[in-house]
Amino acid sequence: MMGRLNFLLLALLVACAIGLVTSRHQSRKLFIELEREQARAHQFDVEWGQLQLEQSTWATPARIEKIAREQLHMQAPGANRIQIVAEPQTTEQR
Repeated sequence: MMGRLNFLLLALLVACAIGLVTSRHQSRKLFIELEREQARAHQFDVEWGQLQLEQSTWATPARIEKIAREQLHMQAPGANRIQIVAEPQTTEQR
């Protein structure tokens, strides 16, 4: 009887030890994956900042005007060709 109880306790101890080792291994794997993903997120933030800077450079009014003039052969209209259209007034109250 005592031998069976000892064997049962030993089997339980081995199962707990294997469970502990497995959970620690899984924890380490997940931590490494977390670190890797945080590094990727940081790299994406850096790249996003670079893209925003590049977009602001490409969209400057002076650059757009230069491309319109040189590549599209556009020119600003003369003062006699400009018409100002007023927005119609509405009688609705908000």
